[in-house]
Amino acid sequence: MRNLTERQQRILEFFEEFLDERSYPPTVRDIQRGCDISSTSVVSYNIEILKREGLIRKDDGVSRGLGLVSPRHQRNQETVAVPLVGSIAAGEPFPLPTAETWASAADLDTVDLPQPIAGRSEGLYALNVKGESMIDALIADGDLVIMQQTNSVPNGEMAAVRIAPDDETTLKRFYAEGPVVRLQPENSQMEPIIVPADKVDVLSRVVAVWRYRG
Repeated sequence: MRNLTERQQRILEFFEEFLDERSYPPTVRDIQRGCDISSTSVVSYNIEILKREGLIRKDDGVSRGLGLVSPRHQRNQETVAVPLVGSIAAGEPFPLPTAETWASAADLDTVDLPQPIAGRSEGLYALNVKGESMIDALIADGDLVIMQQTNSVPNGEMAAVRIAPDDETTLKRFYAEGPVVRLQPENSQMEPIIVPADKVDVLSRVVAVWRYRG
């Protein structure tokens, strides 16, 4: 194996730290921010080198399709069954699945995810994406988003939120801005949804995108 540059070594170190802390791999943008790299294209270039050197594996079919090729991080290669609870709109708000749908996970279809992507699998479920409002975040109509239940997210995080009083949900980037919440699409052709803060509840955050190759 050839000598790595300082940047490539830092990417490997960040990758391992991220994986140890969160139990799922970083995205290219996570690496860009965490390693203070100027652009995602520079990250991708160095990842390709690390891939050729046999240090990182890469699956272009999913957003968190990166993995470390090391004995310590290959210990859990089994799959985890995550319940598929329904659909969510990456567009206009969409009716929330019924209480029965959410409660009867044992009767639902499941998605088998590799352990490194599922992480600890606590509070995880999958939703089928309807719409194109998140296409610039590489989330397209028909993709599955893997969600982790939470009632709060930092600004800029992709989240499933419920909008009162109609119990409608949507998938957007979440920004709390004083008395309102801005639900920002990742599509330059679409406008954000502005909602009073007391009318929005965070349901879960996106931890991965799963796409079946045709």
